[in-house]
Amino acid sequence: MVEGFDSFTFSHDGEAREVYRRGTGPGVVVMHEVPGITPEVARFGRRVADEGFTASLPHLFGTPGKPLSIPYALAGIVHCCVSREFHVLAERGSSPITDWLRALCREAHRQCGGPGVGAIGMCMTGNFALALMVDEALLAPVLSQPSLPFVLTRAKRAAIHLSDADLAVVKQRAQAGCPVLGLRFTADPMVPAERFATLRRELGDAFEAIEIDSSPGNPHGIPRTAHSVVTKDLVDEAGHPTRAALERVLSFFAERLRPAAG
Repeated sequence: MVEGFDSFTFSHDGEAREVYRRGTGPGVVVMHEVPGITPEVARFGRRVADEGFTASLPHLFGTPGKPLSIPYALAGIVHCCVSREFHVLAERGSSPITDWLRALCREAHRQCGGPGVGAIGMCMTGNFALALMVDEALLAPVLSQPSLPFVLTRAKRAAIHLSDADLAVVKQRAQAGCPVLGLRFTADPMVPAERFATLRRELGDAFEAIEIDSSPGNPHGIPRTAHSVVTKDLVDEAGHPTRAALERVLSFFAERLRPAAG
């Protein structure tokens, strides 16, 4: 259970999962990070809903509402590594679970109306918003600390976890006017600079990057271990770069899903 959210079961192609929903207005699918829908992820979902959107949080792994801890996070990583639905080392292919997530986006659009839906992925799901762009229902893709594939080789540092065929569609959509927003901390070893360089090269001006300084001695005292931009490592104070990143995500959704208000 996630406090403050209703829930329903969404099924596609024989796979049924619980989805937690809150709010009214255009749909935004919030794909949680490892280890699951933590209180910080739920807080972000509530913030999205409070901005006038219908936030849908699919339960992908973990225990909804359970607080973050190191053992819990490690267990989540192990689960994704052995799961058939997550291909954590794939450089040029999306995880199979993105098929189900695309269907959820279409359902959110059907139920919520509007010009389309938004989606944000975080950490293990960070790249998924790119794969969801194959469907035209997705108008506002956000990649927050996209961590797949795991950084084990030089090629994987620059890879974006997307097949060549899907990348071709994503590039066409980007060129036609669908922008992509990406967030990372500069010292985060799970999201190297090479990955954002690939996105810039492939998407050009359609890729908007927010890279928050977490190098030693940075002016805001952000630790080198910072990883989760809009959840665990968010400092919700005026003037802090993570607060500015959060506000940009929300304004991005407004610009794309409520054009008259953008």
